[in-house]
Amino acid sequence: MNILITGGAGYIGSHTSITLAKAGHKITIVDNLCNSNIEVIGQITKIIGSKVNFINGDVRNTSLMTKILKEHRIEGVIHFAGLKSITESVANPLLYYSNNVLGSISLIEAMQLNQIKTFVFSSSAAVYGGPAYLPYDEKHPTNPINPYGNSKLQVETILKDWAISDHTVKVSILRYFNPVGAHESGLIGEYPTQFPNNLMPYITKVISGSLTHLNIYGNDYETRDGTGERDYIHVMDLAEGHLAALSHLKNNFGVHIYNLGTGQSTTVLELIKEFEKVNRIEIPYKFSSRREGDLPSYYSDTSKAFKDLGWKTKYDLEQSCQDTYRHVKYIVQLSD
Repeated sequence: MNILITGGAGYIGSHTSITLAKAGHKITIVDNLCNSNIEVIGQITKIIGSKVNFINGDVRNTSLMTKILKEHRIEGVIHFAGLKSITESVANPLLYYSNNVLGSISLIEAMQLNQIKTFVFSSSAAVYGGPAYLPYDEKHPTNPINPYGNSKLQVETILKDWAISDHTVKVSILRYFNPVGAHESGLIGEYPTQFPNNLMPYITKVISGSLTHLNIYGNDYETRDGTGERDYIHVMDLAEGHLAALSHLKNNFGVHIYNLGTGQSTTVLELIKEFEKVNRIEIPYKFSSRREGDLPSYYSDTSKAFKDLGWKTKYDLEQSCQDTYRHVKYIVQLSD
């Protein structure tokens, strides 16, 4: 299929682009590079061994998106483009609704003009909010506690309404837990240009020397060691989940929602200790007070994705730590 990947120069988008290309799909990437690097496109080309169609553009430009979809004969869309910092969304909610919600509406309008009806949406476990029970399954109530989660849930609602209005629409909504790791080549991974909000990018900044130490926000939660528990999924497992979701839509109309995670919880301290052990390094850290909005624990029930998509994770936490460190060493080498 000819697949458009919005935000394909970003962390998850770039790894998914590689997975789809290697599976035989022809990919076109659109990214405005607001939180990604053009060099990633070259790295994708190097990994897959062929040139990638890339357009520097914003999904909020409906006329541009309409033109791209037509010219590249797009048959399906995987939509990553959007902002993802919870902290930033609280400080500037309108920015998030503009990028994430209006951007999605613009893209869907362009798809309608081109009669394209296959859509995979990059959502988030942030739509669930605080746990009514654990693990989260897809039937768990949705009650986001920040504008980022709200923006994702609003797009989910729009997609459901779109499918009600047109019974030939095929939509897969993928709710991510905590992506970590990098491509095995080390050429691409997550290394944010801004101050990191998530644990693994924070660790990469410390071990590269950009930051002196890691702050652990809270050590008094009711968890195994007092630090927060999360569900860390390797980014290549996440990419495979998108491929499985796209394949599933070939013969399935309507909206299908799936959790993508490991189904296991790992504490902050457990991840740090694993990273240190696997890579034989020391990560300096200090305990700080809890951050507002952080949950003590959350992890996924992924049985529905396995049942419907035949998808399950292949990579463990050790592999995630190894691949992350390999990418960090590559980044540091480039900067020397």
